[in-house]
Amino acid sequence: MSYSAYLFDLDGTLVDTAPDLSRALNHTLAGAGFAAVDESLTRHWVGHGVRAMLEAAFHHLGRCPGPEDLDRHQAALLEHYAAHIADYSLPYPSVVETLAVLAERAPLAVVTNKPTDLSNRLLAALDLARFFRVVVGRGTTRRFKPDPAPALYACEHVGMAPEQALFVGDSETDVLCARAAGCPVVLYRYGYNHGKNPDHLGADRVIDSFDALV
Repeated sequence: MSYSAYLFDLDGTLVDTAPDLSRALNHTLAGAGFAAVDESLTRHWVGHGVRAMLEAAFHHLGRCPGPEDLDRHQAALLEHYAAHIADYSLPYPSVVETLAVLAERAPLAVVTNKPTDLSNRLLAALDLARFFRVVVGRGTTRRFKPDPAPALYACEHVGMAPEQALFVGDSETDVLCARAAGCPVVLYRYGYNHGKNPDHLGADRVIDSFDALV
């Protein structure tokens, strides 16, 4: 596969971030007096933003906090996560080697629903920031995935038309964003697909290893 640009989702595509997100979530739940949840559940909740992850955890625990309580819990979670953003998170196998090869061929971008500041912090901590021309996270554009705005913003900033940029993600959210923007799209099978079979999400291809991109 050869393209003029590559757009990558972050959580569940480039980096397995669930271990640190799960610890931050359980730290927040413990502070609120609630039981911890298993990391396997957190993996299903990652990808729609911290607030959605919190709401899913409280729903799982049979709780329904109000907006003000959710604001407080969200702030606590983000504070803990920012301080421990790469304690256990690691790039998936072959990611670093693949990015090194692709970055020699074409401009690369990150398109994620993770807040832009946390995305930059994570990429820097794992020495991945050097590969990317632009990082488009929540807050960079007014709308976020599955809206096409983040992908279109990334394409504009790497100077390529959407049809020239391959979107590499792990979930239906990524497929919808890519399709709406006009980008071809592949999914990484072992990411955070919210329990949905990636073969049935409408991607052009599903890859089992990042080696397939080169």
